Amino acid sequence: MADDCFGHPRLAAIYDPLDPDRSDLDAYLRMTEEFGAHQVLDIGCGTGVFALLLADRGIEVVGIDPAQASIDVARAKPGSERVHWIRGDATALPPLQVDFATMTANVAQAIVGPDTWQETLQGSYEALRPGGHLVFETRDPARRPWEEWTRENSYRVTQIPGVGSVESWVDLIEVSRPLVTFRWTYVFAADGQVLTSDSTLRFREREEVEADLAAHGYVVQDVRDAPDRPGREFVFLARRP
Repeated sequence: MADDCFGHPRLAAIYDPLDPDRSDLDAYLRMTEEFGAHQVLDIGCGTGVFALLLADRGIEVVGIDPAQASIDVARAKPGSERVHWIRGDATALPPLQVDFATMTANVAQAIVGPDTWQETLQGSYEALRPGGHLVFETRDPARRPWEEWTRENSYRVTQIPGVGSVESWVDLIEVSRPLVTFRWTYVFAADGQVLTSDSTLRFREREEVEADLAAHGYVVQDVRDAPDRPGREFVFLARRP
């Protein structure tokens, strides 16, 4: 089930304005060029930012996400007709043969259930053509990033056209390794409505992820650094032989 920040229509509508800097996607765009990808599966596509960047480059894209509200936001964007949008997840994909599959941002870590994670890796494998690549990132648990997830560090007020002023901040709820739960709060000045969204991420060790990939037949081709967060994340590049 999608977190409210993606699944609640009012929160999905402000997701992009609250997080406008998507320079984290630049590395993924470079990798699609590096491997000459023509067909891409964007798992956990959210509001469609990355899928539409790919479509702008003439790449055939399938964007899949469990949150209908986020898919609705994506479909309302200019150029969205060039992307095939699916509500769902990688555990039950239609038949595909793509060059490249991605899970950008926190998507991989948001798949917290062990069985669902294994099914996602298998579904992605089956969607790739032989020689295709799966790329995703996870935060390095040794860096303990959740210690920075406080109201003091995150509080901001954002002016959003057509919406008005929105206050937002995050609070850490629970750390029960490998799971970390946090809550975003949003206050809409226009009518005083307060909405919250609870999220849980699974922090997997590098060796655990590599073993999971190998178990599903992938060849781990590289584990790279994330250019936007150097030393804080692992970017896994796995190939279907």
